[in-house]
Amino acid sequence: MITRLATVTSLALALAIPAYAAGPEQTETKSGVMSPAPVTVAPRPQLVFTLRGGVASAPEYFGSDEYSAGPDLGFSFNYLALRNGRSFGNPDPWADSMGLTFGGSFRFIQERKTDDFDELPGVEDIDATVELGASMRYGTEYFAAFGEVRRGFGGHEGWVGEVGADAILRPTDRLRLSLGPRLFFGNDTYNDTYFGITANEASVALPAYDPEGGMVSAGIEFGARYQINDVWGLEGAVTWEKFTDDAADSPIVEQGSDEQWGIRFGVTRVFSIGG
Repeated sequence: MITRLATVTSLALALAIPAYAAGPEQTETKSGVMSPAPVTVAPRPQLVFTLRGGVASAPEYFGSDEYSAGPDLGFSFNYLALRNGRSFGNPDPWADSMGLTFGGSFRFIQERKTDDFDELPGVEDIDATVELGASMRYGTEYFAAFGEVRRGFGGHEGWVGEVGADAILRPTDRLRLSLGPRLFFGNDTYNDTYFGITANEASVALPAYDPEGGMVSAGIEFGARYQINDVWGLEGAVTWEKFTDDAADSPIVEQGSDEQWGIRFGVTRVFSIGG
């Protein structure tokens, strides 16, 4: 919001001083001048971000044909203004970033405990994993493409990457729809962790298998977002992916399913700090 303040600046004092110095013969004059109204800009938020909370359904593990529901949490950075005047992002949290932008990337993978799944006898447990990395996005009003690279910490210590694109539709000012393909990649360490079977783990049902890195899956995602008001919104997505290459040939996937579905739905809340 911009507040305009009209002020009147008097020049009487500045003009009176030279008139007095010239002596009584000089005629003293006073005048007033109205200066242009200065524009005062209300301080914009120093930090704007969005949190999402809801529920999601996904396979019990990579390659499972059974599904479970659990909490779904998300975070998106919208805008940051520094004291030196520099800023990043867009102060409007509902506006898509246009052009080329860079950001972070995060994914959490839940643990896989062998005792919970009778179809994985002798396979070692895998701890929960946090993946951290960077992302690059190019967006226009009706199209967006992105790429992400992350490194795993915890259950796997490998590298993964994802690329995708979306066609974007806006049936109304408040509703945004997106649909596009996704390709996911993992290195040897990642594939060994989730799709490999060592000689010590091998059994009749699950023979030893040593996959190599490469493309892990290909799929598609449909997303929707609805803006309720300036701070609240609804967001959801449905994903489908099919394992490819060495991941698809894993005995873990063959005894389960090479097609994986996911669905999530949640409420979003915009937070502004420092404004």
